[in-house]
Amino acid sequence: MKTKMTKKEIMQEILSYVKTIAISLLAAYIVCSKIVTQAQVPSGSMEDTIMTGSRVIMYRAAYWLEDPARGDIVAFRLPDDESQLLLKRIIGLPGETVEGIDGKVYINGEELEEPYIDTVYYGSFGPYVIPEDCYFMMGDNRGISWDSRFWNNKFVSKSAIQGKVKIELYPELKILE
Repeated sequence: MKTKMTKKEIMQEILSYVKTIAISLLAAYIVCSKIVTQAQVPSGSMEDTIMTGSRVIMYRAAYWLEDPARGDIVAFRLPDDESQLLLKRIIGLPGETVEGIDGKVYINGEELEEPYIDTVYYGSFGPYVIPEDCYFMMGDNRGISWDSRFWNNKFVSKSAIQGKVKIELYPELKILE
């Protein structure tokens, strides 16, 4: 036998749904704005690692407990124009000297192993001494990448790094390490 709900019971039921929806929306907002987010890659500067038009997942909390590391692919605010969000690879760390000679990158005089580079690039740059709490960024597709080599402000501060790019979702699902 069905019993008829009172107005008070109906209001409590509606309030329960409203609370559940509000908590879910708040949790989604916190996760998307503070922990992870997605972005679309606008250029070919990271090809063949990440292709133009790819959708990637960025882990915003990656550097809460640890410092960025050489080789990490990160999203960051461009030092010359903070309205632009870019994706590049960390090449140089705070306190290091980075230099490019005939397409090879040297860190403190030692050639950097870069297995993620597919095409040969013959340009030279530097040497640059990287300030404390700053990083030197380069794209994997060196021939077309607009990166630290060419900016007026050569270095990205740790505070400008928005997160570490960990996963490519589309067009191919892959873990980026």
